[in-house]
Amino acid sequence: MLNQAASPAVRAALYTPQERERRDASVWTLVQGLLAPLQFLVFLVSLVLVVRFLMTGQGEQAAALSVLVKTLTLYTIMVTGCIWEKVVFDRWLFAPAFYWEDMFSMLVLALHTAYVLAWFSGSLGSQQQMWLALAAYTAYVINAAQFIWKLRMARLDQAASLAAGAAT
Repeated sequence: MLNQAASPAVRAALYTPQERERRDASVWTLVQGLLAPLQFLVFLVSLVLVVRFLMTGQGEQAAALSVLVKTLTLYTIMVTGCIWEKVVFDRWLFAPAFYWEDMFSMLVLALHTAYVLAWFSGSLGSQQQMWLALAAYTAYVINAAQFIWKLRMARLDQAASLAAGAAT
């Protein structure tokens, strides 16, 4: 019988020491750190307005405007995130450490962009636009969870690195 607890799975560190140094030295890390909670706050306000409109039929303009503001914050964090990836990983997008998060971000962007196009063209009615916004928001929440998980992994990596350094 094999002892499964004897050899835990080894996971590659999220950052090399050089990438961690570039990450920590970059102003874009601070920018991302400020934009992420701002975008989440905009999302929460917009979510309330969209759900209110869908439930009561009231506040259509406020809900529509809030989705447009949410989309603008999304594009801002995506552009600055690409700059951050270029600084840290020397790739504008799809760095191996964040490949799947970036892939899912494309879906989030596509859904938000589809909302803007539907709003601008009037190709969908108000109710359908708001349901599209909710689909975009669902994808956004999943994507945000992916990035939070990566942040947690980075912190665990750093703690392990510090512990290994202290042990030597």
